[in-house]
Amino acid sequence: MFRHFMKVLEPFKNQLSRAVAGNGNAFQQNCISKEQKLTEALKKSLPGITYVSVEDISGGCGAMFEVSIEAKEFKGLSTVKQHRLVTESLKSEIAEMHGIRIHTSPSPNGH
Repeated sequence: MFRHFMKVLEPFKNQLSRAVAGNGNAFQQNCISKEQKLTEALKKSLPGITYVSVEDISGGCGAMFEVSIEAKEFKGLSTVKQHRLVTESLKSEIAEMHGIRIHTSPSPNGH
């Protein structure tokens, strides 16, 4: 359900970003590259990811991120253990952040 909600909002988020920032400036591109870096680190350490969303929620300075993940690796794990997998995957990146919000859930068809 969470993934569906995020997918529904995605076109509006992209339109708003383009409307506010135009084609993007160096500041926005830096945020995107940090988001991409975090996404790639997660995909590398958790190959069972079926959905991932990483968003800079610090106003663009890259100090705080919100991460939402669905992964097969989370099946049967408590929320705390799911979050530990994420924080371990992003250990070096988290050291440079002010904070991170993590939302996890097992993949609906995860085995």
